[in-house]
Amino acid sequence: MKNTLILLCLSFAILTNSRIFGQVPALPDQFGPHQWTATVQVVGEDGNPIIGANVSVQYTVPTSPNSGDQDYGEVKGMTDTNGMFRALHTDSSWSLGVVVEKAGYYHTQMGHEFYFDDKRRNPSFTLLLKKIGKPIAMYAKSVNLGMPVFDKPAGFDLMVGDWVAPYGKGITTDIIFTAHKEKRSEYDWDYNLVVSFPNPSDGIQEFSVPEIEKGSALRSLHEAPTNNYQSQWVQTKAARPHPGGYSGNWDQNRNYYFRVRTKVDDRGNIVSANYGKIYGDFMQFSYYLNPTLNDRNIEFDPKQNLLGGLQSFEQVRQP
Repeated sequence: MKNTLILLCLSFAILTNSRIFGQVPALPDQFGPHQWTATVQVVGEDGNPIIGANVSVQYTVPTSPNSGDQDYGEVKGMTDTNGMFRALHTDSSWSLGVVVEKAGYYHTQMGHEFYFDDKRRNPSFTLLLKKIGKPIAMYAKSVNLGMPVFDKPAGFDLMVGDWVAPYGKGITTDIIFTAHKEKRSEYDWDYNLVVSFPNPSDGIQEFSVPEIEKGSALRSLHEAPTNNYQSQWVQTKAARPHPGGYSGNWDQNRNYYFRVRTKVDDRGNIVSANYGKIYGDFMQFSYYLNPTLNDRNIEFDPKQNLLGGLQSFEQVRQP
């Protein structure tokens, strides 16, 4: 809308001046066909180029200037000996989507907006393909939880996918959530959250996804780390009013590795533990738990979810 108003004002000013000086200059057609070139480089986890990866550069084209409808097209090809592919096209597209696939690898993708800026019409991307290792059956669930109680600990059972009694059907506490509701507002999501664990050497570890990996279907490492787990994680859920509602410091881009059900010997050495990962932030997140003791593999096979009877919005489809 803002761009449209600017264009209308510019048109009016030029037409007014043209009447005064007797000339009508041509307006730039921001909505008309433009040529763009997208250069894609594909590399592996070792940084070396991947040859023969399938690349699809997809574009959107408005069906008419005044409608919100769009048509779609794509330019397809394969990466060369340098892991490169270049797509060239002329159209009136607003954005691009790049998808890269190759057998034996997790697919990756990313988007790019033109924003009516000619400088953005020749983008270059470097995308990383992660090898598919050994996807396994795991306990996996997407959860969107409200706290069952405030100022008291509530245990969550990852193998059952529910709060531990008396708040749910869970049996074994894997993670403890304690919500301290400070009197900042009347809203239930306005609280400080403490994430802790019942066993010595249980813990959590936040991780970030490098920019080059953000489009990968596999967001995490192939294996959970062996150490550097924190026994407690504190999250401030302070709600702040804004025109669209309330928001806190909840961040969907956060991710965590965790270790639970840990047993140690008399010297504090780990004898056994279960490892897993979390995509998202508390209390809206997806978790993955490897059922095999001491196995740090966290590549999930979406066809082998050990949690049955999940509703569609609880199902996890990412590896």
